[in-house]
Amino acid sequence: MKSGLASIAAAVMMLMASTANAQTKDTLTIDLPNDAATLDPHLQWNTDSYTVYRNIFDNLLTRDTSGKIVPQIATSWTYDNDTTITFKIRDDVTFQDGSKLTAEDVVFSINRIINPALKSPQLSQFDQIKTAEALDATTVKVTTKSAYPALLAQLVKLSIVPKAYVEKVGDQEFNLKPLGSGPYKLVEWQKGVATNLAAYDNYWRGEPPFQKVVFRAVPDVSTRLADLKTGKADLIRDVPPDQAASIENDSNTKLLSGETERVGYLYINAEAGPTKDVRVRQAIAYAIDKQGLVDALLEGYGKAVDIVGAEPIFGYTDAVKGYRYDPKKAAELVKQAGAEGATVEFLTSPSYPRAVVEAIQQMVNEAGLNVTISSSDQATFLKRRQGDADNAGGLAFGAWSCACQDADGIIFPLFRSGSIWAKYKNEKYDALVDEARTVLDEEKRKALYAQAYEILREDVPGLGLYQVFALYGAATNLEWKPTANEAMFVMDMSWKQ
Repeated sequence: MKSGLASIAAAVMMLMASTANAQTKDTLTIDLPNDAATLDPHLQWNTDSYTVYRNIFDNLLTRDTSGKIVPQIATSWTYDNDTTITFKIRDDVTFQDGSKLTAEDVVFSINRIINPALKSPQLSQFDQIKTAEALDATTVKVTTKSAYPALLAQLVKLSIVPKAYVEKVGDQEFNLKPLGSGPYKLVEWQKGVATNLAAYDNYWRGEPPFQKVVFRAVPDVSTRLADLKTGKADLIRDVPPDQAASIENDSNTKLLSGETERVGYLYINAEAGPTKDVRVRQAIAYAIDKQGLVDALLEGYGKAVDIVGAEPIFGYTDAVKGYRYDPKKAAELVKQAGAEGATVEFLTSPSYPRAVVEAIQQMVNEAGLNVTISSSDQATFLKRRQGDADNAGGLAFGAWSCACQDADGIIFPLFRSGSIWAKYKNEKYDALVDEARTVLDEEKRKALYAQAYEILREDVPGLGLYQVFALYGAATNLEWKPTANEAMFVMDMSWKQ
């Protein structure tokens, strides 16, 4: 009898433990290096912001895990001619206030992001769109200024926002209290601390896998790692390569990695300060040992590149050769430019690997310049980087991804004059990238981008360093496969009991 009672008690305890475990996994906790700079999907384009707001909103189109462009809010699309495309829109989607998503919301979203008054950092990636109009509740016609071969690739990241709500509350309130049609709705945004989301029960794709998701801002790497290993976090982003083994060797955690379209690059100000002299910019290019960075600091989790672009993007070329590592040549050019000892401010933030930044600083200093590192939070970094050339620093580390896998989303916004990112102007370069975004012939587009990359090589307004391999730490029971565009879409995750 006692034995039977003991067995029943043991079974009850196991059931209670199992239930408790299931309850704890109602909440998924993700540690990010920084807080989101914005929750308005039409404003800042940076990884921490995108990671959060991508779960609040649906996009017009998306990519599957293989990288193929597939439907999301749009169910299908047809090219009427080279400049007109018609989209059919889902009729079973509601926003998180219960209102129905219609073609009017899609049109509003397109018109909002292409409106110069919004000052979206994403504007250059959508400004080839001329008009968008709703033909009926489920049909949208988009007209471009000319043939635009990268249109679908860019629309992959167009989030759909509710017209009535945005017009009612205004842009500032919408950023603080965003409302989308995605699987999770905002509960609370504690700036600098955490963003709390709750499952949207009427999500059109079905029940989200977790009832709650918490994105925490944890700038300190050691704290993120400790959170993961102690179970305080289920997923962390930006695992330093030298910590990869410690995650792999822990029975409660696993390392997730993937080659991405993101490229680590060095922005070099071509319009202000010592770097305005092309000889100084070329000296910086000669001074940096890219392969050394990959081998010593990335521990092989990366691939040195010769251009500002990586293999997953359309327009990538290996015909344009990079600068060889030549410290002596670098020093000679600095001397020729009369820039020995000149101070160059190097902008960065906790979003970027400090060891890489400091290694670049040392390499460039050895060429005869005086590089000083200025680190700030990501929002301040972005504001300076996008601002006037005189206040944008001489150098800045970047890890760029357009989530479109097309050179139009990389070198056009980074270097085309007039872009908020560009501190550089070359009319021949501008003409090439302008033409490349209006040509449907793929081989001709590739040839145009090859010429554009050659100009960037000579002028060095930026320097491609390496293709980024994304590294994540995850609890062993979390099921998720990273993608080339680094979208941390919680609907694609699940918990293995």
